[in-house]
Amino acid sequence: MTLIDSHCHLNYEGLADRQSEVLDNARSRGIGGFLNISTRQSEWREVIALAEREPDVWATVGIHPHEADNHPDLGSAALVQAADHPRVIAIGECGLDYFYDKSDRASQRERFLAHIDAARMTGLPLVIHTREAEADTAAMLSEAVGKGGVTGVLHCFTGSRALAEKALDLGFYISLSGIVTFKNAQDLQGTAKILPSDRVLVETDSPFLAPVPNRGKTCEPAFVADTAAFVADLRGETIEELAQATTNNFFRLFAKAS
Repeated sequence: MTLIDSHCHLNYEGLADRQSEVLDNARSRGIGGFLNISTRQSEWREVIALAEREPDVWATVGIHPHEADNHPDLGSAALVQAADHPRVIAIGECGLDYFYDKSDRASQRERFLAHIDAARMTGLPLVIHTREAEADTAAMLSEAVGKGGVTGVLHCFTGSRALAEKALDLGFYISLSGIVTFKNAQDLQGTAKILPSDRVLVETDSPFLAPVPNRGKTCEPAFVADTAAFVADLRGETIEELAQATTNNFFRLFAKAS
């Protein structure tokens, strides 16, 4: 059985100082791949460097919506240039966050459009963060897909069933994090049950959001096995079936990793 942690931050505090240990812990639990996500331009070199050192780690280039105001000049050209590296397999994470509003909403949308353009130019999928911004996210993705050449994943999905269905209609994937294991996540659990088996991914978003039974701990990629076990049980599948499906989905979406 092999699982992929489709979204982790191995260069963040809590994991960066013990990367080898963290990766070995995960590998011992059957985690066979890791997508290390960047959230600001200053991280790109470091994130890519880890992917160069570790053959089962891949990288992304992008900026989180929280960082939009700090990257006023970031356009698609810089993303396209950075994404030319053989270990970079996606654009992101990017998107919209109207919950914290750490960056101006217009600036968030401008940066998101730059990522969408870069994804179209490179043929790489988008890794999308969306929180309390469902209408704008759906509208922007609908327009992008209408123009062609854009796909991706809504990572750490916590949105409505309606947003999930819209994303699926547009050809996007849905990734489930440890949040799905929380007691107060009944709506999300209901959505997880109806996701097509060929469109679901699992992730940790480590070092955040440790799943049950690891609440209170620094989250690490090994814990994706706990999330996967919970989701499999929720969906009436074996862990082996879910692992096979999510691994296949990862390599289908992130085709450059193959």
